[in-house]
This record gives sequence, C-alpha cells and structure tokens, in this order.
Amino acid sequence: MNRVLLSITTLMLSLFVFSACSMQPKGATSSSSSTAMSSGPSASDWKGAVKGTWILNTIDRENLPASYTIKSVFEEAPAECFIGSTWVLPSNGKGNISFSADGKLCAPGASRDIVWSIYNPGKNNGEPQFQFKKIYAGDKAKNVITGYRLDLSYSDANKLVMRMPVTISSGEAYLVFTFSRVN
Repeated sequence: MNRVLLSITTLMLSLFVFSACSMQPKGATSSSSSTAMSSGPSASDWKGAVKGTWILNTIDRENLPASYTIKSVFEEAPAECFIGSTWVLPSNGKGNISFSADGKLCAPGASRDIVWSIYNPGKNNGEPQFQFKKIYAGDKAKNVITGYRLDLSYSDANKLVMRMPVTISSGEAYLVFTFSRVN
C-alpha cells in the first residue's frame, strides 16, 4: 500500500512540476557528467513538447569561429538550405523534413523521411536528446544504424531550440536550431 501511495504521490508531484515549469530552458547540468542529477524535463516530457510541425527559422553559431565553414548539416545540405524547412514530427516517430530554400546547393520541394525519438540516457547519465535517422526509399528504420542527436535546450507552445555539437580544436561549439510551431 505504501508503494502505491508513494507512486501516486510521485506522479502527482511530477505533473505539478511539469505544469509549473512549462518546459522552460533546462538547467545548467552538464550532459557529460555521469554523476549529475537530471535537472530538466524527462524524455517523455520532451517528446510531448517536440511533437508537431515546426519551421526552422534560424541556425546560429555558438562559440564557433566565423572562419569555420559548415559545408553540410546532417550530411544533407548546407545550413542555409535548411532555413525555412518544415519538420513534421508526429507522435508515431515517422516524420519528414521538407525543404523550401532556393540556392546553389538547395533543392526546394525536396523532402527527407526521418524516424525520430527522444534519446533517454537514463538516470544520472545526462539530459534527453532529440535523435533522428534519415530513411531512404526501401530502407527499414531498424536497419539504419547512423543518425544524429541534438541537445534539447528549450521548448514552449510556440518555440523549440535544439543545439548540435560541432567538434573544433578550441573547445565546444554548437549550431543552434530555432524553430517556430506551425501546429
């Protein structure tokens, strides 16, 4: 009986904290620390916040020198080709990215099927991350072994921010993806 009461109390407290936080920016806990307590939303909280249809408004550089050139994002296209792209992220995880930018290496009207989810590193092993795999015609998601992970930074009813780590010799750097919700 005590276990049931404790479980119900924990669930109620979690719902209260989630509604009070309303998916504000996650805490300063380092995602690389294996002993740090998770201070941000859970993986299931993030999944609920991320699902929907989003327009990618900007890709900003954080701690990334201006001289550093990004030739391709997600081994797909230059960053500028992603600006204005629509990311459909339904709850079943089978989404797509549709491109609208027109440019030298951009293909307006192109669409890339993806399978997405929220990576849950487990208790005390870092923060949840958005992850996806590109799915080409004839592929089965379970057979695709390469994919991408982005740090989840912020989400509310209208805005989503994710950060992609970029390896550089002078330390940590990121491409910061800022989306606005379509529905």
